Amino acid sequence: MDFRSLQLFNHLATSLHFGDTAQTMYVSPSTLSRVIQRLEEECGCVLFKRDNRSVALTHGGHKLLNFSEKVLGEWQQIRQELRADGKALQGELSLYCSVTASQSHLPSVLQRFRQRYPGVDIRLVTGDPGLAIENVKQKKSDVAIAINSADFPTDLCFSGLDRVPLVLIAPREWRLNQLSQVDWRTNPVVLPEQGPSRSIVYHWFAEHGIRPNVYASVGGNEAIVSMVALGCGIGFVPQVVLDHSSMSGSVTRIMVDDIGSYELGLACLQERRHEPLINALFQLELN
Repeated sequence: MDFRSLQLFNHLATSLHFGDTAQTMYVSPSTLSRVIQRLEEECGCVLFKRDNRSVALTHGGHKLLNFSEKVLGEWQQIRQELRADGKALQGELSLYCSVTASQSHLPSVLQRFRQRYPGVDIRLVTGDPGLAIENVKQKKSDVAIAINSADFPTDLCFSGLDRVPLVLIAPREWRLNQLSQVDWRTNPVVLPEQGPSRSIVYHWFAEHGIRPNVYASVGGNEAIVSMVALGCGIGFVPQVVLDHSSMSGSVTRIMVDDIGSYELGLACLQERRHEPLINALFQLELN
């Protein structure tokens, strides 16, 4: 028994006319008769009642018809799915982001992307967020989760994911809970060495006429959380970094209503924006 035999049987069970089925299915009447005879031998029963004037399904024929309709329907469905898979996007997409972004924002992006494009493999590289743009420009990565800024390169394309606020943190043992308790002349401050957080924090200091007592400038927001937790000073960090830090329980958050935030999103080279894999990622509803 094969799919072609079931197709011929199905048509004959509907037309109940050997000549019509033979003509429609492009087989000779003798070939159709041999197919039905072979099916009857395999099933061990008569499938059609035949005389000179009519053809009718037997009880066994009705049972086989129910079976063949189900099998052929499933066969047609799997053929369509396999054809769709053959036309679906395939390949590898390399993506760069910080460890924090890989925990906070990347999972939801990849979940939606994988559901829509299961044939695409993702190669993830994590590292310093300050190197995200350079990785894309040097084509070490196809796409990066990067930070938008006033000097964002014009040869890069950006698609926003989220606004990231900054929070002020202090060592828990210092018992600082409000901004008014902070003495900027005596309380040491740990600042980021570079990046948008540094620009935002210095702008806030300038607006408030504050000359911070800088204890250290360090690379990486995670390092600021660690130094504050160890009692080295107070500092501003992105809220998302603090939320995913194992040392968040060792610091106190101090509300600062008028501090700025920055935009986090996907970045790629403008010249590569419409490559199929990159375009598929950017076309997702990410916000």
